[in-house]
Amino acid sequence: MKNVAIIGAGTMGNGIAHTFAQNGFKVNLIDVNNDALKKGIQTITTNLDRMVNKEKISETEKSTTLSNIKTFTNLKNGVSKADLIVEAATENLELKLKIFKDIDEACLDSAILATNTSSISITQIAAATSNPERVIGMHFMNPVPIMKLVEIIRGYNTSDVVTNSIMALSKTLGKEPVEVNDYPGFVANRILMPMLNESIETLYNGVAGVYEIDTVMKLGMAHPMGPLQLADFIGLDVCLSILNVMYEGFKNPKYAPCPLLVNMVRAGKLGVKSGEGFYDYTESRKAEKIAKQFIKA
Repeated sequence: MKNVAIIGAGTMGNGIAHTFAQNGFKVNLIDVNNDALKKGIQTITTNLDRMVNKEKISETEKSTTLSNIKTFTNLKNGVSKADLIVEAATENLELKLKIFKDIDEACLDSAILATNTSSISITQIAAATSNPERVIGMHFMNPVPIMKLVEIIRGYNTSDVVTNSIMALSKTLGKEPVEVNDYPGFVANRILMPMLNESIETLYNGVAGVYEIDTVMKLGMAHPMGPLQLADFIGLDVCLSILNVMYEGFKNPKYAPCPLLVNMVRAGKLGVKSGEGFYDYTESRKAEKIAKQFIKA
């Protein structure tokens, strides 16, 4: 398994492409938007430059990594010879179902189809294909090149062969794969998102301010990033989407998104990506630089 196709050149997609390419895989990075592909490659290049400056990799390794990546705007051409296809598009069920239907018609019969979804049912996504046994979840954590965890989610029909293959493959990437079952939010977001939502509720109810809530969690619970800052970093639209999936899946009011979160997303205040969320990222420095101070790059 040496040829990998990644669908989606956004934050998660380019991070996954970077990780595979740095570990010697030939990567086809696919996006319908050519500007998104250019931005994705630039992000990978910037991250590799940072690694060179920190002497974690050499200039030769950087060049080799970049040479391992080709870009495509045509999905059929990008996936036709791939051994593994990882979908990392927007967290939208209808979009994912369409992508998997299109992949299924264009890829090799032997290809494994993976989705980086953080909350949507693998079983439901697999149902859009002719062979659900080869569909599996690979939920990478952001930032992908740094974070060790990969949640491996089996759908109802995912085969043992596919599961074992993806578990072993994840280890070759230097990751720690953890197998979980196919329920809304899986493990990571089933636990994380209610905490973020409750933090937003705490702000909404006037218990404390943004800075105070984040400070309590950072200093009192030893969290590296406060929950409201983390929500900004993830993207408030992404948080809302995941909570909605969990609420629909469980029909439990504890997963219902806070009205404040809903209104902020409606107003376009999405966090780091829009320049404003619970914090204002527009005044003193670029949003990415502010976010990076809370993670070790």
